[in-house]
Amino acid sequence: MNVNQQKDARPRSALETLAERAGFEVEWQDAHKTTQRVPENTLRILLEKLGLPCGNATQIKQSMAAVDAEASGRKLPPLITAEVDRGIALPVSVAKSGARYRVELESGEIIDGRFTSPKGETALLAPIAEPGYHTLVINDHRTTLAVAPARCYTIDDAWRSLNEDAQEAPPLFGIAAQVYGLRRTGDGGIGDFTALASLATKAAKHGSHALAISPMHAMFSAEPNKYSPYSPSSRLFFNIAHIDPAAVLGAPAARAAIEKAGVADELAELERLPLIDWPRAMKARIAVLRALFDAFSQDSDSAFAKDFASFVKEGGRPLEDHARFEALQAEQIAQNGEGHWRNWPEALRDPRSDAVAAFAEANRREVDFFLFTQWLAAKGLMHAQHAARDAGMAVGLVADLAVGCDSAGSHAWSYRDEMLTGVSVGAPPDLFNQAGQSWGLTTFSPRAMRMQGFSAFIDMLRCSFAQAGGIRIDHILGLRRLWLVPEGESAKDGAYLRYPIDDLLRLIALESWRHRAIVVGEDLGTVPPGFSERLQEHGLLGIRVLWFERAEEGEGFKPPREWSNGVTATTTTHDLPTVTGWWRGEDIEWRSKIGQTMARDDGRDPVEVAMEERGEDRAHLWRAFQEAGVAPANVEAPPVDNAPVDEALAFVGMTPAPLVTYPLEDLLGLAEQPNLPGSIDEHPNWRRRLTLPVDELFLDDAFCDRLLAVDSARKRAFHPDNSDTPKPESP
Repeated sequence: MNVNQQKDARPRSALETLAERAGFEVEWQDAHKTTQRVPENTLRILLEKLGLPCGNATQIKQSMAAVDAEASGRKLPPLITAEVDRGIALPVSVAKSGARYRVELESGEIIDGRFTSPKGETALLAPIAEPGYHTLVINDHRTTLAVAPARCYTIDDAWRSLNEDAQEAPPLFGIAAQVYGLRRTGDGGIGDFTALASLATKAAKHGSHALAISPMHAMFSAEPNKYSPYSPSSRLFFNIAHIDPAAVLGAPAARAAIEKAGVADELAELERLPLIDWPRAMKARIAVLRALFDAFSQDSDSAFAKDFASFVKEGGRPLEDHARFEALQAEQIAQNGEGHWRNWPEALRDPRSDAVAAFAEANRREVDFFLFTQWLAAKGLMHAQHAARDAGMAVGLVADLAVGCDSAGSHAWSYRDEMLTGVSVGAPPDLFNQAGQSWGLTTFSPRAMRMQGFSAFIDMLRCSFAQAGGIRIDHILGLRRLWLVPEGESAKDGAYLRYPIDDLLRLIALESWRHRAIVVGEDLGTVPPGFSERLQEHGLLGIRVLWFERAEEGEGFKPPREWSNGVTATTTTHDLPTVTGWWRGEDIEWRSKIGQTMARDDGRDPVEVAMEERGEDRAHLWRAFQEAGVAPANVEAPPVDNAPVDEALAFVGMTPAPLVTYPLEDLLGLAEQPNLPGSIDEHPNWRRRLTLPVDELFLDDAFCDRLLAVDSARKRAFHPDNSDTPKPESP
């Protein structure tokens, strides 16, 4: 028996028992399948962050009572999730036999009933056939009953929106693009929504039915050096960096604003740069937007002004909070150099405080400016989605939903009762990162989710779905559990916290249908057994990447026919090497540059060893291409400087996945990847721009020929009739 096993055998302490009941996993398996036990000090910190004091025996007892009371169901929670046409279990304590109930459906229909369950057993509410957010009334107590379809809106459903008589969709393909990297004449150095709309329109004409995009979440206007799209200020609003000033109010208004701001030369210079200079570009962009707002504010009776007023009214308190945060943060940085709201004067840390209300009143014009920018951003993104659908795409934009948000941002400030503070989402140590990962992000508290009726989670889903035909949920494993690390601690000193996955999957399915949008879940990494299959049962598409689809026996790659049909397939992702980069081993060189290559016990050069292994992998991949018929037989693999990009694209296109997404980087044969995980300034993360404007891409014969080839590969895709992954039935 090893040391870890001995430690695991000891009985649970009171603190560990509290942690388990609160949702923490006090034990976890590392990459070597060895059971590890979370230190009690880590559990103590995390429990405190979850709102469960545990500094002494009395506090532990009180916190245990609070957790047990929440789990007992003695009170109706604010929201209960269920599925259509299935009985709904309710706690005996709130649904006693003989008690009457009423369900007020969204459609206006009323269902009256009486519980008849045997004494002491769980009461069952009769199945409800209508999806929606209904109201359940028991003895004058009211709660929301979120009844979800059995599955999400799917590719087949999207295809039927174009072809009513179709039974199922043919194999489709889409393009994946980093929006900031798109070019167009006059973009001022950052890809914008107008370039995105142009890409969508032109891609649709070449057979693409989806356009997966980088996260469009709101960033920090006052801190333009924070530009990772996966570390946003808020997942409820949009990144104003991508606004085209001419898109809504017209080119003459934009030209006048640029002239008033005096940044014409600066914008032209920024536009010529190969990499985005975020601080300079944002300073110039905001100067133009302020000048545009000044002119806009002078006419309160225009159609645009009325549309803006409607947008603000519909956005309500969450939108107002975000705009107030933007204005407040700018002032606090200017006065005190402090961007994190937890370090502001205490009265400003609470969005509902009198001090914040007074600030908003005194700085109404500044707050309105940030409302104005959100209006422009929302209209720009919606225009791109409309352009995609109008051009014939079945899905259109697939928005990216980040796994968390920056704890210093407006989302955490506005929803501080629902969000975790003082912890970071991350990952435990594994074979690739032995120190573990701490991403500096926060997310929802599962306790607060239940107590608040999942309101913040639903708000986030609705924002993500609103301007898209689908969403990609980053690190969807977080629906089941997340690795949380106390701020200031090593990433290895964390613990898994479980989330209410049944409730979350139902809410995702319900919002998916209400918005007629597909859902893709990024299920890469260490995936628990059965997790991906469970996603597919609910109509969520997983993701499969060429580099990870290896044969179960031997060292080769899976043939296309053996890939799952309940996923989206792709050659690579933003965090992984492109086909050209992988073939050359550029990712190996980059890891060495930034210090991610570990010394070997045998003294050999780790880069040299990795390159040798990559050479073997190249041979395996080329053999897989040949066996699939996308590469000529009896021909040696191409040299390192001539990556088989076309073969890789065709290979993935032949998989039975209902949707294949091709990154623009691979369609263009580029070597550089958008992001290198683990790097900060060493690699130009989130800064690379395409060399050609979007319009010129589609004038390039080689690019268009490649799109034609992938479209043909998709039409030849193999769909096995006896797949072990059944298609979900209609709801």
